[in-house]
Amino acid sequence: MGMTILWAIIALLVGLVVGFFGARRYMENYLRNNPPISEEMLRTMMLQMGQKPSSRKLHQMMQTMKAQARKANRK
Repeated sequence: MGMTILWAIIALLVGLVVGFFGARRYMENYLRNNPPISEEMLRTMMLQMGQKPSSRKLHQMMQTMKAQARKANRK
């Protein structure tokens, strides 16, 4: 009886640790592939700041943001 409870507690703790790190890795990959800011959002922000954004400049800014995110994730 006591051994069964001990194994249940150990299994619960292992499941929690594995679940935490699995969910963390999944969210990091999701945010890397689907950044929370899009080109449309950048376009809107630039228009609000009084700049006329070109598609080339928007694409360049998105690539820079993705590169910075990858660099920050490596640390």
